[in-house]
Amino acid sequence: MTLYDLFCRHPRISTDTRRIEPGSLFFALRGATFDGNRFAAEALARGAAYAVVDDPAATAGERTVLVDDALTALQELAREHRRTLGIPILAVAGSNGKTTTKELVGRVLAEGFEVCATQGNLNNHIGVPLTLLSMTRDTEFGVVEMGASACGEIARLAAIAEPNYGILTNIGRSHLEGFGGPEGIRRGKGELYDFLAAHGGRVFVREEDPVLTEMVAERSGLASEPYSERLADGIESQLAGDYNRYNIAAAVAIGRYFDIDEERMRHAIANYAPANNRSQRLETGRNTLVVDCYNANPSSMRAAIGDFLAEGLGPHTRRVLILGDMLELGAWSADEHAAVLRQALADPAAELHLVGPRFAEVCAAVGAAQTGRTTLYPSRAELAEALRERPVADALVLLKGSHGIGLEKVVELL
Repeated sequence: MTLYDLFCRHPRISTDTRRIEPGSLFFALRGATFDGNRFAAEALARGAAYAVVDDPAATAGERTVLVDDALTALQELAREHRRTLGIPILAVAGSNGKTTTKELVGRVLAEGFEVCATQGNLNNHIGVPLTLLSMTRDTEFGVVEMGASACGEIARLAAIAEPNYGILTNIGRSHLEGFGGPEGIRRGKGELYDFLAAHGGRVFVREEDPVLTEMVAERSGLASEPYSERLADGIESQLAGDYNRYNIAAAVAIGRYFDIDEERMRHAIANYAPANNRSQRLETGRNTLVVDCYNANPSSMRAAIGDFLAEGLGPHTRRVLILGDMLELGAWSADEHAAVLRQALADPAAELHLVGPRFAEVCAAVGAAQTGRTTLYPSRAELAEALRERPVADALVLLKGSHGIGLEKVVELL
């Protein structure tokens, strides 16, 4: 019996013994600090139907399946399942806005199709296979988010998911260290275009973005569907930040291409409530918060700050920016943090709370320390202590920083 035959009999996947689904296939994946083979017996005891292992020592009876590499087996199984289903799949990649675009597109397409979309941001070499394997014979359309922090990763994910359609949200300055600089980002994200060009796919491209339109033109034979950010005009949403109009326009363009009813599409976008600390606007008893701290890179940080500084204070009297370090920037870190800090200082009345050593390193060079309205915190813990001792009130507050800084954990103090 092949592994796919087993999957057809037991069409659920588990990779964590703490969350075993009864009757599932457990894949004993390895990581830098763990080896799933050590937990194969426990997975079976907890209700897994079979355990897929790549260590002969972990085999125990007929309910273990020995493969050369468990991760490769998972990925190949996902590709076989994708081919068996034969449904259209849209890949969503880019430096910023991937998850929001994926959520909007998924909801719009769900007005006309039975859609399966990436849950949360399970967008890597494990998440993409799991997304594909969660699709059933009832699924009519797949929306798969693809993340990458180095060249070669999008190519690998595309080879697994084999998308028919794709969209790059933008080419920004994220994961500069892993990609080796801006040109590496363009090359790495462009791997989605490469795959679609080689396999007769089609891309949706925002015509106001000169980088993306140029990237399409560089690939002869790549079919494209240009659209304008003006498609977002007049569309109501619950998303904070004018930069989200790009994500809304993408959803509208894709919805129109697949003949989704206009009113149902508008309704789907308006009803999407952002979560997980992405583009969220929260009203507390004391302040209005713009919570956009799931992650951050120079591109998204500048967009968020620009929108925030342009927004009126409304009923509040203070404007407070709580900014956490941007990680994984390598040799570009100091320059990028300095540029962001200069932008934040453009409003002479804004108060800045900077969290992490990278912002601290550039404060003196930028002159932020001399303004009297900038406070440095070595870590989130020191920030939290300060907010307890000196609560912020009557303020419009932006929280933006890389996920590793954990700014979402101080929301309750605001």
